Amino acid sequence: MIKVAIVYHSLHGHTARLAHAAATGCGSVEGVTTNLVEIRNEDVQDGRWKNAAAIEILNASDAIMFGSPTLMGDTSAVFKMFLEWAFEPWLKQAWKDKFAAAFTNSASQSGDKLNTLQSLSVFGMQMGMIWVGVGDPPGNNWSGGSRNDINRLGTWVGAMGQSNGDSDAGTEPPDSDCETVSRLARRLSLITKRFKEGGEYKTECIAAR
Repeated sequence: MIKVAIVYHSLHGHTARLAHAAATGCGSVEGVTTNLVEIRNEDVQDGRWKNAAAIEILNASDAIMFGSPTLMGDTSAVFKMFLEWAFEPWLKQAWKDKFAAAFTNSASQSGDKLNTLQSLSVFGMQMGMIWVGVGDPPGNNWSGGSRNDINRLGTWVGAMGQSNGDSDAGTEPPDSDCETVSRLARRLSLITKRFKEGGEYKTECIAAR
């Protein structure tokens, strides 16, 4: 059985909506179990993050997907506390050769989300993890494109979502962004399963327009 953890922090529920979409994507792959691990404000005490139950899940996972809102051009402060805690498994190379991917959300179309994803990919590389990016071509680049396109924000390092700051977390980010994250999570799960169990891997493509 392949284990994938989705570890995320969410301020207003928007990033959580993407995290649950990621869980759906992982769950679409037979033989994959998914654990949602929420990074909570109350897990930070005296400037240090710690949650024994979360740590156990992450250490036992074959792949980890990271999710954070983009705030002031980078991950949230609480999620950064979690990343700094990971110095402990880094010392032991405990996450080496686990697969990894990431997603982020902000109110702006850009919001410097790329910087967040780059920060997370550098973190993954430092941990010795194998990074998996978005495999879908960009949407919304030609006439006829819309907010409903997969990968509408045109990203590859990780998946991006966008939601207006005062929007309802039950409906935003839009379904297209959720589907983009879900497809990345499915890709992460399929690649991890192939690496761990062997067998055939079938590429799943959306044609560029």
